[in-house]
Amino acid sequence: MNRRIAIVEDEQLIRENYREFLEGYGYHVDLYGNRIQALEAFSQKLPDLAIIDIGLENEIEGGFDLCRELRQIAPNVPIMFLTARDSELDAISGLRLGADDYLTKDISLPHLGARIIALFRRIDNINQQASNTNIIERGSLLLDIDRMIAAWNDAPLDLTLTEFWMIHSLAKHPGHVKNRQQLMDAANAVLDDNTITSHVKRIRKKFQSLDTSFDAIQTVYGIGYRWHDAS
Repeated sequence: MNRRIAIVEDEQLIRENYREFLEGYGYHVDLYGNRIQALEAFSQKLPDLAIIDIGLENEIEGGFDLCRELRQIAPNVPIMFLTARDSELDAISGLRLGADDYLTKDISLPHLGARIIALFRRIDNINQQASNTNIIERGSLLLDIDRMIAAWNDAPLDLTLTEFWMIHSLAKHPGHVKNRQQLMDAANAVLDDNTITSHVKRIRKKFQSLDTSFDAIQTVYGIGYRWHDAS
């Protein structure tokens, strides 16, 4: 399968460099120089992965806006930020908006390629789940693997791929503590501890937006997290 990757980057030489590298992996690469151009294209055909810079031409945070808009169109399309902005606040903001990964431009091209391969592997693993694990119900939680649907008290949850797979890992065995490495392995992603913590915080907020009393994801300090099924 020829995966389609969209790169949204306002510096022409940079985006052309990324395209040449990724085409070497066999990907089809579309290039966009600004938010409006990319959004118009996404409304016609979704990419298999969107790689977005934050600053886009005269829009200082145009990439954040594009991420928000793309999430409204397609909650499950993988999104990576690839930017020169390396502050923790920017990384947290990007993840809260629904990005699956946040990388800085000092990353090597081989490392970037590895992160993309890991993300696509995660998608393939989700699609290849055995039929006996396609639906998980834990009290008010429902996870439908086939359709990539999550719900809490019958209300839909808009989860990214990373978030969905992390919840699956926790809820599959309630009460079992999962450390950060295990959550990373479950998502087939390469994430650091701070990124995993940010994902968990964002997941909790999504549940709490539907149920202010939500407390099923418990922190086991110094170890990791577990799913507490009170039903």
